[in-house]
Amino acid sequence: MRRLALISLALAAALGLSVGASVTLGSEAVGLGDVYRVLWHRLTAGETATDPVVSRIVWDLRLPRTLLALLVGGGLSIIGVAMQTLVRNPLAEPYILGISSGATAGASLFYLGFLPPLISRALTMPFAAFLGGLLSITLVYLVARTKTRVSVARLLLAGVAMSALMSSLTSFVTFSSPEPDKLRAVLFWLLGSLSGTRWEMLPIPALTAGFGLLLMMGLTRPLDALLVGEEPAHSLGMPVELLKRLLIVLAALVTGTLVATSGAIGFVGLIVPHAVRLTVGVTHRRLVPLSFVVGALFLLWADIAARSVLPGQELPVGILTALCGVPFFLVLLRTGNYQFGSP
Repeated sequence: MRRLALISLALAAALGLSVGASVTLGSEAVGLGDVYRVLWHRLTAGETATDPVVSRIVWDLRLPRTLLALLVGGGLSIIGVAMQTLVRNPLAEPYILGISSGATAGASLFYLGFLPPLISRALTMPFAAFLGGLLSITLVYLVARTKTRVSVARLLLAGVAMSALMSSLTSFVTFSSPEPDKLRAVLFWLLGSLSGTRWEMLPIPALTAGFGLLLMMGLTRPLDALLVGEEPAHSLGMPVELLKRLLIVLAALVTGTLVATSGAIGFVGLIVPHAVRLTVGVTHRRLVPLSFVVGALFLLWADIAARSVLPGQELPVGILTALCGVPFFLVLLRTGNYQFGSP
C-alpha cells in the first residue's frame, strides 16, 4: 500500500511537471512566468502585461493540445486494458481487434464525402467513427462467436483480418478522393496528430474518456474475475457474456471518439497496460487508474517530441509513439519479471 501511494504521488508530480513542459516547450519557447500570467488573465479576467502572441500560443494552441493529449493517451490505455482482459491475451488492443481501423474508415468516409448525403447529414465525425468501430468489432465478435461462447483465438484472428480490411478501405477512399487538400489532411491525420486542437474540440473526448474511466473503475471486480477465466467467472455469478458485450461497445465508443479527434495513434493501448502491470500487478483496481495516468503522460511526451524534434516542422505523433514505444516495450519484457495472468 505504501509503495502504491509513492507511485501515485510520483505520477501526480510527473503529470504536473509534464503539463508545464508541454505548454512551455516547442518551436517557440515560453517562460513559466508568462504561462502563469496568461492563465491568471484568462481565468480571472484580470490585467496582464503578456505579449498577445505569447498569450495566443499558450491559451489557444498549446493548452488545449496538452489536454487532448492527456485525454487520448489515457482513454486508449484503459481500452487496451479492457481488450487484453476481454480476450485474456497480452497482444490485444483496439488496433489489433479492428476497432481503430474501423473507426478510421468511418471517419475517412465521412470526411472525404464518400457517404450518401442522406446519411452524412445525420452524422458527425465522432459518430461516424464510432459507428465504423462498432461495425468492425461487431463483425469480429459475430465471426468469433460459437453458440453461446466467444472463441478467443477466432476473435484475435478475425480482428487482424478486419483491421487489414478496414485499413485497405481507408486507403482506397483516401487515394480516390478528388480533393488534394483534404487528401493531405487525411494522410497526416491517419498517422495521428494533435495539431490544430481547439477548445471546442475537447468536450466530447473529455466526456467519453471520463465515462470510460468511471465505467472501468466500476467493473474492476468483474474484470478481475474475467481475467481468471470465463468458467471461474461464471461460477462466481458474473454475467460473462453481458460483460463482454459491454466492453466491446465501450471500446468502440471511446476508440471511435478519440480516433475522430486525434487520428490513428497506435501502441498506446498495447504498451502502457503492460508497463503498469510490471509495476503494480494485474489487479484492475490499481491497473485501470494508473494506466490512464501513465497513458496520458506517455502520449503527452510523445507529442512534445513530435513538435520539437525537427526545427520548424512537426511529425505525426503516431510515428513517435511507435519509435519510442516499441523499444521501451521490448526492454520491459526483457528485463522485467513480467506475468500476464490472474490477480
